Amino acid sequence: MTNILLTEDDSRVASFIQKGLEENLYQVKAVHTGADAIQEAMQYDYNLIILDIMLPDQDGFEVCTLLRKRKNTTPILMLSALDTPEEKIRGLQCGADDYLSKPFLFEELLARINAQLRRIEFNRGITDFQQYAGVEINIEEQSASRDGKVLQLSPREFKLLVFLMKNREKALSRMAIAQAVWNIHFNSTTNTVDVYINYLRNKLDKGFSQPLIHTVKGRGYMLKQKD
Repeated sequence: MTNILLTEDDSRVASFIQKGLEENLYQVKAVHTGADAIQEAMQYDYNLIILDIMLPDQDGFEVCTLLRKRKNTTPILMLSALDTPEEKIRGLQCGADDYLSKPFLFEELLARINAQLRRIEFNRGITDFQQYAGVEINIEEQSASRDGKVLQLSPREFKLLVFLMKNREKALSRMAIAQAVWNIHFNSTTNTVDVYINYLRNKLDKGFSQPLIHTVKGRGYMLKQKD
């Protein structure tokens, strides 16, 4: 479930946004002051913060600045009736990720929220899959190593390792591997996947006490560090 912190002091606007987001299967916590927003954002994990600028105790610029000073990196989407370029620039400079002027179409708000969430997922995917169990891969250089030892991989072997790393600790069928690495449907009698798994095993696991590539009987293969 995606959790959104909504900070809006106008009860009608808050109700409108919360209702629309919940209808789109987001979980929303609504607060009405900057102090409450700061407390919630620092105490709980949210996927996104919607932050109105005009708040009763302190403005959204101050709230955003304080959150960033406290190393809170949750994406912030600012809302404001102020539509001048100067206000937008100020919002972005204090750490907001996006700025939407009132009045707005709900569809545009939803699109901007989804864009921020996609960006976060993309960035997380880039960083998360590149290191695991001593294995490190560098997409730009098309290189890989394990415990500091450089692995001499062919382009196909590297692509296979990337797919395994992205889906680590999941059982992957031969068909799924074939589709991802070769982008084709292999006949079930073809042993190409098995051959390349063995190629990769010889380079990734040979010489190490703990193998990482495991055969899952009746299902396929899995990259996993044994407990």
